[in-house]
Amino acid sequence: MKTADEQLDILTQGCDQVVTREELKKKLERGRPLRVKLGLDPTAPDLHLGHSVVLRKLRQFQDLGHKAVLIIGDYTALIGDPTGQNKTRPMLSAADIERNAKTYFEQAGRILDTTPDKLEIRRNGDWLAKMSFADVLRLASQMTVARMLERDTFEQRYENDVPIGIHEFLYPLMQGYDSVIIEADVELGADQLFNNLVGRDLQRNAGQEPQIVMILPILEGLDGVEKMSKSKGNYIGVTESPKDMFGKTMSIGDEAMWKWYALLLGKTPAEIADLKRGHPMEAKKALGHALVAQYYDKTAADHARDDFEKQFSKRDLTEVAEELSVPASEIWIVELVEKTGKFKSRSDVRRVIQQGGVALAGQKITDDKARVTIRDGQVLKAGKLVVVKLRTQTGSSEK
Repeated sequence: MKTADEQLDILTQGCDQVVTREELKKKLERGRPLRVKLGLDPTAPDLHLGHSVVLRKLRQFQDLGHKAVLIIGDYTALIGDPTGQNKTRPMLSAADIERNAKTYFEQAGRILDTTPDKLEIRRNGDWLAKMSFADVLRLASQMTVARMLERDTFEQRYENDVPIGIHEFLYPLMQGYDSVIIEADVELGADQLFNNLVGRDLQRNAGQEPQIVMILPILEGLDGVEKMSKSKGNYIGVTESPKDMFGKTMSIGDEAMWKWYALLLGKTPAEIADLKRGHPMEAKKALGHALVAQYYDKTAADHARDDFEKQFSKRDLTEVAEELSVPASEIWIVELVEKTGKFKSRSDVRRVIQQGGVALAGQKITDDKARVTIRDGQVLKAGKLVVVKLRTQTGSSEK
């Protein structure tokens, strides 16, 4: 059993903010398991590596003997957290939220210890849906408009005359009330400091000891600039195939790679400094291998690395390409690339073609109006990660 000081050093490593470290130490010194809260709103069907930063910290608490309380925000998702938003979010339907929530249980289990004594899963609709209008008014009376406008997102929107819905003011109160209901000792977050601090206020008002707030850094996505987000298309999902997980990791910039090492693998500054003394490409391969092994196993990671090396280092494209059945006739290049199923829209396909990212049988194609004749066995490349071997079939392409 680790001492309170040892636990404190482990748990606060990598955090941007802890409110407060002294309070956390006192809680740890009592020697009882802490209730550590993390709320996830199922606003999208998949968790990605950005979510894993806080999930891994929650797992650290579990490994030290504490209890994780994972709150699936099926009710807060009706509003959507305004953090980082410059406009009101569209409200999701109950059906969409329920469908997304089901995927979160399995995906979070890839990181967390799911044994009953280590994990408690709650839905905040279990208590928020039962509140009367009078209950909501009592909750709202605990927050002033002036205090709410201290939140940077709201302040900026107010100053720029961008509309703010009254229902958006309720989101921090709903999240904070979750802490009261489950009697959280600690709450983890990434960009929700204001909401987490509201939880401390509501707990004090309810006669509870306020929770410790621990804020983790935000993980930039594949572009190395924007926060990892499915809506921005710069993400790696925790359920993506080993091949795609490894390949996407290899597409990030060198500077982003070092932050990924720290946030996703817990590497210390000294360990990262040692990695920097080697070749960046080898460090990136090691990062991709470690991430795949984390979500699958070493064998899958070995295969993903070997496939990548054959595809991009040795240029043995035919050996690793997936097969795609297409008509044995002339076809529009945009339609052909679209058939791979790897692009969201034809606009994305056109962009890749115009940027020189498409080649058929080794010949680069930059004209998005071009029509090509398919021959069995040709290799189509599109972007950095899409490589398919074309197999011809009887029939004609769509016009």
